[in-house]
Amino acid sequence: MSLILYQRDDCHLCDLALEVLAQARAPEPDSVFIDGDEALESRYGIRVPVLRDVARGIELDWPFDGERLRRFLAG
Repeated sequence: MSLILYQRDDCHLCDLALEVLAQARAPEPDSVFIDGDEALESRYGIRVPVLRDVARGIELDWPFDGERLRRFLAG
């Protein structure tokens, strides 16, 4: 499973999302910081953190908890 977590530098919500991922023992995502990338900032600017399942092309917007994350990962 290939996951990407879109986030910003110094983002408290992004830190919380990483905690939820760790607590749920989810696969570790690749971190992509959107700061300074116009295309990513346009797409994700007010939505971060956003978890993307690359293979399925679907995204999970914050806020999410462990249960919502498990349902997302289970597909």
